[in-house]
Amino acid sequence: MSGNYSRIVGTGGYLPEKVLTNRDLEAKIDTTDEWIYTRTGIRQRHIAADDESTSDLALQASRKALAAAGITPADLDLIVVATTTPDMVFPSTACILQAKLGARGCPAFDVQAVCSGFLYGVSTADHFVRSGQYRHVLVVGAETYSRILDWNDRGTCVLFGDGAGAVVLRRDNSPGILSTRLHADGAHANMLAVPGTVRGGQVSGRPLLQMDGPGVFRFAVKVLDEIVAETLAASGLQKTDIDWLVPHQANIRIIQATAKKLGMSMEKIVVTVDRHANTSAASIPLALDEAARDGRIRAGQHVLMEAIGGGFTWGAVLAKW
Repeated sequence: MSGNYSRIVGTGGYLPEKVLTNRDLEAKIDTTDEWIYTRTGIRQRHIAADDESTSDLALQASRKALAAAGITPADLDLIVVATTTPDMVFPSTACILQAKLGARGCPAFDVQAVCSGFLYGVSTADHFVRSGQYRHVLVVGAETYSRILDWNDRGTCVLFGDGAGAVVLRRDNSPGILSTRLHADGAHANMLAVPGTVRGGQVSGRPLLQMDGPGVFRFAVKVLDEIVAETLAASGLQKTDIDWLVPHQANIRIIQATAKKLGMSMEKIVVTVDRHANTSAASIPLALDEAARDGRIRAGQHVLMEAIGGGFTWGAVLAKW
């Protein structure tokens, strides 16, 4: 296995230009800035333009990640895109992104694990690199959630936003990705879902997000605590060895509960939910990119990423920077 480790060597992020604040929502639905913020920690979210697709957001984030890694699209051996909101039924958003990047020939595919999708993608990429098959892998989380929301449902539409984040993993002689752990339990599928399907050219069912908020919260706090312990055990590290926690940005209360169980100060948690809202698969790579670029995350530090999403799916990735 000597030399067959993977390391994150570049990050990138992109947020659409349009910002929708809680104050803006007050004029549209029966809600208030205070109600949203006290329950979620969200102040605003970004909304994709009408002519912006998920692959467009992914393209911008990917270009920044490639530049940070010092490589070109031609250097890529694999492209993995995590998304719940693909451009179309098929081809995959990863193939559409590949064409827009000008990268030809390498495999490209989508991963669908909702908010855990980016971690599923990183774990997949890590295993391909460790196998010795690939040297450079682009992993992207990109979403246009604004298009699957019921904008009259104040319990869900205030929670989500659009955006994209990306990382480049490179083969390295020393461990970068220390451990990845993934789980799923489809028995809870109906608690968080978009139950619409396409049949005979018509939409069957309701193609908008529905959620059992309290149920999701209880499940999330429980399994995120368990997955953190499992991931640390796999690496032989303790909670005190974690320098930064980069959690899925769904709700500040879930983030605070996870930090409390870890015994971590909120100063060591990367929080973007106030400005980005929940961008699903894009939330962790967006937060990671922000903390990497502003200098908070530094070489040699241990960074723990964790998420839970519809499915339910959940997972964690522990990386050494």
